[in-house]
Order: sequence, then structure tokens, then C-alpha cells
Amino acid sequence: MSQEIITITKRETTGKGAARAFRRQGLVPAVIYGLNEAPVAITIPAKTVARILASETGMNSLVHLQREGTDIKRHVIIKDVQRDPVTRRLMHVDFMRVDPNHKVKVSVPIVLKGTPAGVKEGGILEFVHRQIEVECLPAFIPSHIDVAVEHLAVGDTLRLDQIQLDSHLTVLGDIHNVICVIQGKTEEEVAEGEAAEVAAPAAKGKK
Repeated sequence: MSQEIITITKRETTGKGAARAFRRQGLVPAVIYGLNEAPVAITIPAKTVARILASETGMNSLVHLQREGTDIKRHVIIKDVQRDPVTRRLMHVDFMRVDPNHKVKVSVPIVLKGTPAGVKEGGILEFVHRQIEVECLPAFIPSHIDVAVEHLAVGDTLRLDQIQLDSHLTVLGDIHNVICVIQGKTEEEVAEGEAAEVAAPAAKGKK
């Protein structure tokens, strides 16, 4: 995405009526802010935003915008997307200006890979922290961070400081935060399971 230059149009009119008119034209109202510059209201094709969000890097895509009819270009990332709660149609987008040579702070989703050994044994996977905040150059913003969990047994806990991250990433916050834990079944759950096993043959015999 960072190599493609996307043309956007400065928005001269604001308000709900204007926003509805833009959407009827297939455009999404948006704003660009950051880097100590004044915010600029713009419109951008809805299909373009949808394509960015559907790309591998998604919300963390580095996008190159150029204002229509000018030489003004800015690298940005998407900071927020507003959708209609019923139709899920794009309603508004916030873009934040970034300097390709300066690090930015972003939240990156964690993706757990594999089925833990403890879950196969009857344990329960508790996913505690689904995102982590990192700092890096815009070009190195990851779409997500894969974390292998196949080796986790019942009672095991996986912390942030136990996973291997790209050298370009600096983790922000407490590195001892728990990502996930494999919980064993409670005594009540075990008792219920045993009762069900006993009841099943008995019910079958009655038939």
C-alpha cells in the first residue's frame, strides 16, 4: 500500500446532509490530522478504503495520499473507522499523518496459532490480551503478530516477554502481561462430566 498514491479530495462542505450526499456518490467523509499540522476534511472513495481494510496489513496499512489538483502528499495510517451499526456501511474514517523516518505507536492484534496440548486434554484456553502496543517505523507496522500455542499444557501461562518479536518492534507497556493461559476444568465441571458418562449407559439400557 505504501507505494500506491491515492488521490483524495478536500471537503469544502460538512454536516450530516453533506455526508449523506457524499456517501450516495460512493465517497466516505474523512479527516487527516497529526504532525502538528491543521486537520483537513477530505473525501475518499469507499471502495478504496474497503480495499485497504481488506489488505494483509488492514488498519495498520501505510497509505500515501495526494490531494487532488495539488502536489500535497502525505503518508498516513488509519486510526479509526466508523460504521453504521446495522448495515456496517463505512460512515467516516480518521487518517493520521506519519513521518516515514520517525517511529509511531500502534496497537497490533495477536493471533494464536495451533491448538494447545492442554485444550486437547480437556483444558480451556483463556485469551487474556488480544492486542499489544508497539513502536516502530511506519514501514514495519505488522498486520498482526502470530503466537504459537501448541506446546501449552493445562496450567501453563504465556507472557508477552516469552514470545519472539521482530527486531524492528519495541513493545510498550508491561512485558510481563499474560497473553493466554490454559485453565483446567473446575471440580464442578469434572463432576458434571463424570455424571453424564454414568447416566449415558443407564439411559441406553432403559431403551
